[in-house]
Amino acid sequence: MSESPVTAALDRPGPPTAAAASTAPGSPSAGAGAGRRRLSGGARVGVAGALVAVAVVCFLFLFVQGSFEFAIERRLTMLGTMAVAAFAQAVSTVVFQTLTHNRILTPSIMGFDSVYTLMQTLLAFVFGGSVLAATDGLPKLVTQTVLMVGFTTVLFRWLFSGRRGSLHVLLLVGVVLGLAFGSLSVFLQRLLSPAEYDVLSARLFGRLSSAEATHLPLAGAVCVIAGIILWRRRHLLDALLLGRDTATGLGIDHKRELTVMLLLISVLISLSTALAGPMTFFGFVAAMLAYQMAGTHRHTIVLPMAFLIGLLTLVGGQFIMEHVFYASGMLTVVIEFLGGAVFLVHLLRKGTL
Repeated sequence: MSESPVTAALDRPGPPTAAAASTAPGSPSAGAGAGRRRLSGGARVGVAGALVAVAVVCFLFLFVQGSFEFAIERRLTMLGTMAVAAFAQAVSTVVFQTLTHNRILTPSIMGFDSVYTLMQTLLAFVFGGSVLAATDGLPKLVTQTVLMVGFTTVLFRWLFSGRRGSLHVLLLVGVVLGLAFGSLSVFLQRLLSPAEYDVLSARLFGRLSSAEATHLPLAGAVCVIAGIILWRRRHLLDALLLGRDTATGLGIDHKRELTVMLLLISVLISLSTALAGPMTFFGFVAAMLAYQMAGTHRHTIVLPMAFLIGLLTLVGGQFIMEHVFYASGMLTVVIEFLGGAVFLVHLLRKGTL
C-alpha cells in the first residue's frame, strides 16, 4: 500500500513542508530515504521502551540498603515524579515546536518558569521562609498550577482575540513578560534574609527526590487525560506541522486547534513546574533526541519516543548520580547544565532561531 503524501512528507529527512507533501512517494529520493531507515518507527519505540524497562528495574531493585519497604516506597514516588515530569516536559516541547515550526523554541519561552519563580519569591517575601516551607502540599500544588494556567489563558485570550493576534506576537509577549517577572524576582530575592533565601532557593531548582506521593494521583490523572487528547489529535498535529495554509486546506480550524494545544501545554508545564520545579532545557533535549531516534516527523512515533527518552534520561541519570557519583540531588542541575550546552551547540550549528 502506498503511503499518503502527508505521511511521505513527514518521513522525509529534514523539516517537513507543504512542498514536501506534494513529492511523489515513488520518487528516487523517497526510496533512498526509506532505504536508509533500518528500523521502523514502531520498532524504535519498542527498543526505547525496553531500555526504559531495564532502567526502571535497576533503579527500583538494585543497591537497596536498610528497609526494603521504605526504599521501594521512596523509589516508587520518585519514579512517579519522573514519569510526570518526563511526559509533561518532553511531550509539551514536541507539541510546542510543532505549533511554532521551530526546533529551538521550548514552552519555557512563554514565561512559565518566571511565573513560578515569582510566585515562590512573593510567598517568601510576604510571609517568610517558614510559611513557604510549611505550605508545601496538594492545595499549594493545585493553587500554583491554576494560577499559572490562568495567566496563560488570559494571555491567549488577549492576544488571539484581536485581528492582529498571532503566535509570533504571543511568543514575543511571553519573552518580555518572562524577563520582567525574572527581574522582579531577583529584586525581591535581594531583600530576603539569608535564611529565607536558602529556603527559597531549594524550591527554585528541580527536585525529583522531594515530591510527595499524595501529589502523584492528581498529576498522573492530568497527564493521562492530556495524553488521550493529544493522541486522538496526533494526525491533526501532523497536518499542523506542514503549515497553517496546508492545515486549513485540509479542513482544520487552525486557530481553535492552536488554542487547544497551547492550553494543554500550559496545563502540563504548569503542573510539572509546580510538582518538580523548573527544568528549562530538559524538554528541549528530550524532543531533540526523540526526532533523531524516531527517524520520522509523525507524531504517532515522536510523541511516545519523546516520553520514553525523557523518562530514560531521568531514571538512568538518577541511578547513575545516586549510585556512582553519590550525588542524588544533583540530577536536575546536571541535566540543565548539559542541556544548556547542547542548546548552545545546536543553535550555533543551526545559525538561526
